[in-house]
Amino acid sequence: MQIKPVLAALRHHKAGTLLIAMQIALTLAIVCNALFIIHARLARLSQPSGVDEPSLLVIGNEWAGKPDTDQIASLIAADLDTLRKVPGVANVYATNAVPLGNGGNVLGMGHSPDKFQRVADSAYYFADENTLPTLGLKLVEGRNFRPDEIGQVDGKGTIQPSVVIITRELARLMFPHESALGKPVYISARPSIVIGVVERLRTPFVDSSMAKWADNSTLVPYRWLIPFTRYVVRVQPGQLDEVMHHVRAALYAANRMRVINPKDGMRTFAQVREQAYRDDRGMAILMSGISVILLLITGAGIVGLTSFWVGQRRKQIGVRRALGATRHDILSYFLTENLLIAVCGVVMGGVLAVGLNLWLMKQFEIDRLAPGYVLAGVVTLLLLGQAAVLAPALRASRVSPVEATRSV
Repeated sequence: MQIKPVLAALRHHKAGTLLIAMQIALTLAIVCNALFIIHARLARLSQPSGVDEPSLLVIGNEWAGKPDTDQIASLIAADLDTLRKVPGVANVYATNAVPLGNGGNVLGMGHSPDKFQRVADSAYYFADENTLPTLGLKLVEGRNFRPDEIGQVDGKGTIQPSVVIITRELARLMFPHESALGKPVYISARPSIVIGVVERLRTPFVDSSMAKWADNSTLVPYRWLIPFTRYVVRVQPGQLDEVMHHVRAALYAANRMRVINPKDGMRTFAQVREQAYRDDRGMAILMSGISVILLLITGAGIVGLTSFWVGQRRKQIGVRRALGATRHDILSYFLTENLLIAVCGVVMGGVLAVGLNLWLMKQFEIDRLAPGYVLAGVVTLLLLGQAAVLAPALRASRVSPVEATRSV
């Protein structure tokens, strides 16, 4: 197949050629970035939290009547005792936040009390000696908290823990070339000694801006004496539904001066995860839908334009067939013509894809587009173009010389 006659024919159809090339370019730019975003969102959905999710139940409890801090301390202790007596409950503790819970507290951690010399940001969880066994956290170094190390603080107080347990990722950031165990770190004006390192514990936050420190978590040995408390309950295997059925009634039977939101006051960890990533899942579905629609529109555009050109060139096809051109020659002609348009489109699309990614990086702080996505998009668009043009090209190849010349 000679390219020269194909190029000459395209010069006579500049508008149609330019439009379909621009459509391919725009589709490539959007689909590449959409697939990149979809992959990033799906990767976040599958990130492990570090806790034993199938066995956990989270209860949000708010006290009515504005109790003081001493009353809250005794109320929390009574609730923990009540929950431990519910059949099927293996362990429980009270805290300020849960992984992926989209609500919590953040502190900077450094090697000195100077807050401007922080080494890393970290989410912190109020914890006690029951936190590790309840969450199922894997302690890779050191030890758990002891009961005598657990302090109390109200909503206006300052936490200054003498000991902390941190995640392995946070330990690596703080002490990259040595063990963090026994080392002092600063989250307040006084040093906190690292007594334990857990393998992983996700922060409560799933926003992409916090993804860089998603595994930086710190457990502080405190009980938070504010009117709203989260109880994290670990249930025996296979007892989750049974415990959920009884635990609310048990808490209200113990003390009715409380509010547990009937809508989301009690959630399994699967529900916590589902709510945390609802926006990511929705974005992935939306981007997938947009990509499919764009690819279908582009394919339909190629089919329509090629069919139009085949109709216009019946005389040309008939003459070529009469002069000895085979069906394969006609088929190759249209495939080559479409391939040239598609190549121009993907070249422009590659540039547009990079430009669009740079704009998205600036506006939404997403990562740089990997070249593999552009390459995959180019291959997809070229194959789609050839597949779309195949049917009208085959129709053109079936035109007999007699029929074509008769239609002139």
